[in-house]
Amino acid sequence: MTNLMNLQGRVAIVTGSGSPKGIGRAIALSLADAGADVAVCDLRVTGGDFDLEGSAKEIRQLGRRSIAVQADVTNKTDVNNLVKRAVDELGTIDILVNNAGTFGWVPFLEDDTDLLNQMLNVNLRSCYLCSQAACKIMVPRKKGNIINLASVSGMRWVPEQFTYGVAKAGVIQLTRWLGRDLAQHNIRVNAIAPGLIETNMGAHRIDKPAEPVGVFKAEDVIKGPISEKIPLGRLGQPSDIANTVLFLASDASSYITGQTIIVDGGVVLS
Repeated sequence: MTNLMNLQGRVAIVTGSGSPKGIGRAIALSLADAGADVAVCDLRVTGGDFDLEGSAKEIRQLGRRSIAVQADVTNKTDVNNLVKRAVDELGTIDILVNNAGTFGWVPFLEDDTDLLNQMLNVNLRSCYLCSQAACKIMVPRKKGNIINLASVSGMRWVPEQFTYGVAKAGVIQLTRWLGRDLAQHNIRVNAIAPGLIETNMGAHRIDKPAEPVGVFKAEDVIKGPISEKIPLGRLGQPSDIANTVLFLASDASSYITGQTIIVDGGVVLS
């Protein structure tokens, strides 16, 4: 039987993949484990929560090729350089995962537009720029796959997440439009809307905002009121998102485009 999840011979770019405990690294490793060569990128190479070369090293340990590219994905020049390096050093681009993002909360009446601009730039503009640059490689080849990271905050009200939710709602709509526009070129575009995921970016809070303090631990919320909002009774793990990305990146999902898959343990059902 053909293994539809086999990505042997394909090349992927995963943005926002420099954090050792982040969703991006989990995605990059999942794609590599399925056979893909992967270009990883992030805003910084080292320092704080960044270890971009560490991501590339783990991929190489799986027997795949990998390059680490420092890039600000809100900057068109950086994005074009990222795509050029992926093509020059890995051969082409088959899969683009727009994972880079940032998170913040502020009451609507207190926002001075600075946070709104940041949320739109990092969470939405980056998807637009990276997709446009990658499609200049994909369209002539008549094949490609783009996966955007949205959020359940773009689909439902969450306290004080107005700016973040607006940006992620934009990602969902961008996914729909690109899915329709690019289908003629045999390029599929889909999105994933995570719920509460245990990462160092912090969880998407449902009941109330909280200060981001290191890695968001399951024990911080699973016994509290937020756990009542998760029907499956646990926080999501980066691997839950990575597994869904692998499905969308593979031939197992070859008849799916323009869709947003919710991966939230049932939060939006509450």
